[in-house]
Amino acid sequence: MGILLTEAAANGQGQGMILAIYLVVIFGFIYFFMIRPQKKEQKRVGAMLSSLEIGDSILTTSGFYGIIIDITDDTVIVEFGNNKNCRIPMQKSAIAQVEKASEA
Repeated sequence: MGILLTEAAANGQGQGMILAIYLVVIFGFIYFFMIRPQKKEQKRVGAMLSSLEIGDSILTTSGFYGIIIDITDDTVIVEFGNNKNCRIPMQKSAIAQVEKASEA
């Protein structure tokens, strides 16, 4: 009778260890394929927005192309099209791509 109880306890511990390893593998998968790429993208966008300069051509998340004419802490004033009177303030987070003025 004592041998059966110790085997059952050992078998339960083995299953618990397999479950723990399984959970570690799942969390590792989630980290490397979901959380890590998202953090890399946030760093890339942050670097892009911190390097904005007056005269840079931008593409907004709405699909509009414009040129930056003024920059404040979290907003930019963008000039759209050939009409010099079309100047719109917008948040920096609405910028999807930047082409530096020196590259153009």
